[in-house]
Amino acid sequence: MADHHVTTTASAEPVSGQTFLAFDYGLKRTGVASGNRFTRTATPQRTIQAEGDARFGPIAERVREWQPDALVVGVPRHPDGAPHDNTARAQKFARQLRGRFGLPVYEVDERYSTTEAHSLGATDADAASACIILEQFLRSLP
Repeated sequence: MADHHVTTTASAEPVSGQTFLAFDYGLKRTGVASGNRFTRTATPQRTIQAEGDARFGPIAERVREWQPDALVVGVPRHPDGAPHDNTARAQKFARQLRGRFGLPVYEVDERYSTTEAHSLGATDADAASACIILEQFLRSLP
């Protein structure tokens, strides 16, 4: 398993929320998972198949439905930790989520999450990746 790091675009304050929605950002599909601090587990949700700003309508529906305390976004990197094109896109997506929904947004290093999802035989690799991202985040909480 990769060495994951959790950072926040919200603030440096400790995480106080209990329920979370996580996103595995992609140009055409965004994986989604829900989870909570008590069980430290994540459940895959239906992947959002939309591009650009069109993805924010379905995301708003999920936020209304789940009422999360915070959002989590996987940020991809090269195996050596160096950023690539999708790193900046995922970080921009995280900033957009914070601006649109006014919730804390935490970033998780998601190197290998899609590879891990495929190795586990996931039928929806995007949702499975979002689960892996969220469970990594939940394990990092005190």
